[in-house]
Amino acid sequence: MKHCPTCNRTFDDTKAFCGLDGTRLIQDAPTPSVEQQYNPPAAHAAPVAPIMPAAPPAPPATPRVEQPRAAQVSAADPLERLRCEWCQAMNEKTALSCRACGAPLDIKNLVSESGWREAPRIKDMTEIHFGASTCQVEGEIVPVAELNLAQGDSVFFEHHVMLWKDDRTPMGVMPLQGGIKRALAGMPFIISLAYGPGRIAFSRDATGELVVMPLHPGMELDVREHAFLLASHHISYSYVRIKGLRNILFGGQGMFMDRFVTGAQPGLLLLHGYGDVFERVLQPGESIMIEPGAFLYKDASVTMNVETQKLTTGFFGGTGMNLARMTGPGRVGIQSMYVHHHTD
Repeated sequence: MKHCPTCNRTFDDTKAFCGLDGTRLIQDAPTPSVEQQYNPPAAHAAPVAPIMPAAPPAPPATPRVEQPRAAQVSAADPLERLRCEWCQAMNEKTALSCRACGAPLDIKNLVSESGWREAPRIKDMTEIHFGASTCQVEGEIVPVAELNLAQGDSVFFEHHVMLWKDDRTPMGVMPLQGGIKRALAGMPFIISLAYGPGRIAFSRDATGELVVMPLHPGMELDVREHAFLLASHHISYSYVRIKGLRNILFGGQGMFMDRFVTGAQPGLLLLHGYGDVFERVLQPGESIMIEPGAFLYKDASVTMNVETQKLTTGFFGGTGMNLARMTGPGRVGIQSMYVHHHTD
């Protein structure tokens, strides 16, 4: 048997990496048998062996063949793993796509001069692993996330994004607090659940791309309302109120954001972005101004405040532009084609 040094889960000898965090598995030490553990005491001294004639000279030893370097590398050698540049998960050196987020491992992480990097375009039919379940991304224009849920795994989602499911896949409703406030804010107040075993697929009826966000233990992510597609059951779900409510309503951003938090176990979060999705990491105290409709997600450590930019035209007056000021540290994600929902 093998075990994961990070989460201490056990796996059979055919597995090489942990299915939860991608850490290379370590071979367990063999347990000595009963015969090996029992050493009976000698009752009498062993008899002296009789003197035997000298043995004939041994034949010349066969020259030892040196094994290649690849065969000498230990199972725990970290050089045997590939780190995903998008989610930092570890993968086998022969993998072509990340098992945690689906990002291609053979494409370099490109960053623009201003610090923005594009979310990876997940190739058609790429398979992603979370817990004991799998998620397969199908299509590119209006992508579909098809899940094969294992026994004991579940996901939650807004009910209108479900595309199809097996008849045997059980479903339920997640209890939420503050349903009246959520309804008045235009946010979904009914969140559906799907349990394994069974298959189910999701798609938001709009062009764009799926952004796969593996959340490591202890992470918090704030997401624009109506942007999350699904999340695994290890992630807790709530909402936060944005400061400067009147300005934000005037600027078209709404007054609540979804918040996703992981505890001691990692989870999987899928978002839908209109157009292309870009991400930038802000340093402590660094700020950027974003059109509120382009905002998609941010780390909880990033503060968000709406400011009005005055645009004057001399004697003929002027106008104002409401922009969201994002201040680091942390990640900020934007979408290039923003659609204002009627609830924004």
